[in-house]
Amino acid sequence: MSKNILLIGGSHGIGNAIVQHMHQDHNIIVASRENENLPDGVKHIQFDALNDELDTSELPDSLDGFVYCPGSINLKPFKMLKQEQFDEDMNINFFSLIKVTRNVLPLLTAAGNSSIVYFSTVAVGTGMPFHTSVAAAKGAIEGFAKALAAEYAPTVRVNVIAPSLVDTPLAGRLLNSEDKKQKMGDMHPLKRVGTPEDIAQVASFLLEKNQGWITGQVIGVDGGKSTLNLGA
Repeated sequence: MSKNILLIGGSHGIGNAIVQHMHQDHNIIVASRENENLPDGVKHIQFDALNDELDTSELPDSLDGFVYCPGSINLKPFKMLKQEQFDEDMNINFFSLIKVTRNVLPLLTAAGNSSIVYFSTVAVGTGMPFHTSVAAAKGAIEGFAKALAAEYAPTVRVNVIAPSLVDTPLAGRLLNSEDKKQKMGDMHPLKRVGTPEDIAQVASFLLEKNQGWITGQVIGVDGGKSTLNLGA
């Protein structure tokens, strides 16, 4: 059965891969600053997560799925990070997520059996240098998601996907040559970086109503990086 699924961000990267994966079978709405790369039949709402209030009058009366995609990759030594950069990472990753979630929760509860998908990072569960700011912001998402899942069960399921490095425009600076991709890939047990489709497949799985016994989870989709050590 076709579902109403809202994505905040869906023109590029992981969000767009989710759209491409699901648009033929479901009613997909994308709220984003740009409407590039969206298939025919996908509704676009002009929206800036940092600055705009989402107009829920443009949405269906109920939502079966909600995905918040905006994020950041701000990798610097702690001593080089200014307070403003921590604020920026918290704003785009977490505070804007809260604002939009608050707006759409009545539509998600109206569906009676809905699913929220957020995104974290492997660096929350696995300490990594130069990740203090993004790990702090994404760690807030993980804690919030588990509490929200407990509060809204059984009506709304809330899960988090925690990827390692994925080949998206957001990660372009880290993967802008084949040599960099190879070196970054070799840091993972599966010997490659992730693709948007790797993440989209798991997100789509979580958004399906027949996957209704998974909530409050942080799911690592990371090429084995968070759990496997292949060293001697």
